[in-house]
Amino acid sequence: MLPSQPLLHAAAFALAVLQALASDTFTAAVYEHAVILPDATDEPVSPDDALALMNKNMDVLEGAIKEAAQQGAHIIVTPEDGIYGWRFTRETIYPYLEDIPDPAVNWIPCTDPTRFAPAPVQERLSCMARNNSIYVVANIGDKKPCNSSDAGCPSDGRYQYNTDVVFDPEGKLVARYHKYNLFMSETQFNYPKEPEAVTFETPFGKFGIFTCFDILFREPAVVLVSELQVDTVLFPTAWMNVLPFLTAVEFHSAWAMGMGVNLLSANTHNISLAMTGSGIYAPDGARTYYYNMKTEDGRLLIAELDSHPRLSPASPPAVNWSLYASSVERFSPNDHDFRGRIFYDWFTFTAVTKPEWNLTVCQKDLCCHLSYKVAGKQEDEVYVLGAFDGLHVVEGQYYLQICTLLKCKTTDLNTCGQPVETAQTKFEMFSLSGTFGTNYVFPEVLYSGVQLAPGEFEVLNDGRLISKTRPTKPVVTVTLFGRWYEKD
Repeated sequence: MLPSQPLLHAAAFALAVLQALASDTFTAAVYEHAVILPDATDEPVSPDDALALMNKNMDVLEGAIKEAAQQGAHIIVTPEDGIYGWRFTRETIYPYLEDIPDPAVNWIPCTDPTRFAPAPVQERLSCMARNNSIYVVANIGDKKPCNSSDAGCPSDGRYQYNTDVVFDPEGKLVARYHKYNLFMSETQFNYPKEPEAVTFETPFGKFGIFTCFDILFREPAVVLVSELQVDTVLFPTAWMNVLPFLTAVEFHSAWAMGMGVNLLSANTHNISLAMTGSGIYAPDGARTYYYNMKTEDGRLLIAELDSHPRLSPASPPAVNWSLYASSVERFSPNDHDFRGRIFYDWFTFTAVTKPEWNLTVCQKDLCCHLSYKVAGKQEDEVYVLGAFDGLHVVEGQYYLQICTLLKCKTTDLNTCGQPVETAQTKFEMFSLSGTFGTNYVFPEVLYSGVQLAPGEFEVLNDGRLISKTRPTKPVVTVTLFGRWYEKD
């Protein structure tokens, strides 16, 4: 007699658990998806038409999930907005939403699809996980009815949430997260009444999850890492790149390094909106990443990670980010400091004019120190050292302290801070530090062509970001990006 399908699933799941328990590592996957978008409309489509669009995207995601499982991945993260896109009003997104229950209900939609309200998207995602014996992370929309007894209930009688879901290798719903820090264009969704700190245990570590813009805020990002001590963060995102500091690959890699955790970042892919940049990041740097602003291609990434990175011998030591910079004198007075704007924030800059020098630039309480030696400076390229200490107030309010060495767009100093992707100048060495008032500082080194520098720089215990290779590849920016959450 052949074994039944449920027995096969149980055996496969048990084998996966045993394999994971036998190792201190696991295999992670992320998929950057070129989302098939709905037609722009002011009128809601029918539920059937909404499901048809979502199934087209899930067809693509299912192919990536199968391939990841065949390559041994234990978990795969797919992007924010990856199933239905983002061209919505509050009314037009409604046909795409499902009622997502609390995972405490112990539900496998694949085997019990009628237990709750119709949920064909959850059913299909559950079956993808179950049929491939892999954790599946996806971003969908949740709807929750409310009434006049709830003072916060919207006039249409429902809450709508940007929501991440996680299904385990049996297809069971094990996590549900409602995005707390909505980006300014997400008017189709409601803010949760309270921030959620969602974690779940796996045979290969403790996982936490949040979405896109959440990464810049204390709740939930810092709470998950510093207070709840997760090993790995799952990060569906629809990230629009902002040079020079906030391109997806550089900031997400830097965040994983600064927080000392793994980060599985899956971005949507839409070059007209500057959306690209996915990666699998460890505290010691990127294990793999993808950035492509030329073609509309999705990409599956797979890499091995430590299950408990804080226990790894490669785990970076604790850093006192202000120790070195606070102990030195200003290297030289700057008579030619000037102001320049980066992403709406006014920096204080000083020009890097000599082939080898020590420089200091200050703004408010932050002084940034740079030691450097240029390896064959290009005459048509100009660099500056910059400092910013203040509240960023454009698409959200968050307090930053930033020290940066960056290439200007042209030799005209008025272009310093404008987006730049390419460079030719290499450095024999650089050392950047600052008198930071926060312990949350994220080190970024971005080479020409928006390329990362894994293994080619290090952060010393005293807070210096230094180069390790001689010479470096051509440098776009070297940055210490500080977030002072208490001053938001």
